[in-house]
Amino acid sequence: MQGAIFDMDGLLIDSERIWQDEWHSIARERGVTLPEDFAAQICGTGGERTREVVRRCYGTDDPEPILRDCAGRVYRREERGVPLMPGVRTILDGLRERGFRIAVASSSPMDMIERNLRFHGIEGCFDALVSGREVAHGKPEPDVFLLAAERIGLPPPQCWVFEDGVIGVEAGWRAGCRTVMIPDQVAPTDEARDMCWGVYPSLSVAWETIRKLPI
Repeated sequence: MQGAIFDMDGLLIDSERIWQDEWHSIARERGVTLPEDFAAQICGTGGERTREVVRRCYGTDDPEPILRDCAGRVYRREERGVPLMPGVRTILDGLRERGFRIAVASSSPMDMIERNLRFHGIEGCFDALVSGREVAHGKPEPDVFLLAAERIGLPPPQCWVFEDGVIGVEAGWRAGCRTVMIPDQVAPTDEARDMCWGVYPSLSVAWETIRKLPI
């Protein structure tokens, strides 16, 4: 293994709960009750998959105003800074010491990715950044991880993928990467566990196992 590809929201930074706060705030303002599994349906998605979830769950034919509203609210909250998730610096330092090529592959817009990494001073840890806006199909399609592997110059089977959501896990698995889940807002399903190399409570715990593997 020579590469590592990280999701961002809910994995590198503690922002997934902000997205969920704002999705639910907008629903309350519209008199909509979101389904209990809303987080599982939307976490990590992008493109048409996200639009379809919003159409169905908010009962609208035009999801774009809701999508823009939610993204704008999250953007403004993130301007104040979002904490790193536990273990981020530990695993990034460990991977860099071993010469791994590292990428971020997130469904978020590129300006959000760059700003969040810059806020914590970790932008230099990554060799490539990929936004879901750059690919034809969002997660659970594998496009974003395939592009990330291409940008760091490695075949997907030589790359770890780190994800916090079930949909992202499926995307990593379909890309042919060795996928690890660090659950945040969504618990792993049996199907997700079957697609994972491992499920761990934090990136630091995952690294304690991975660092013992032969190089």
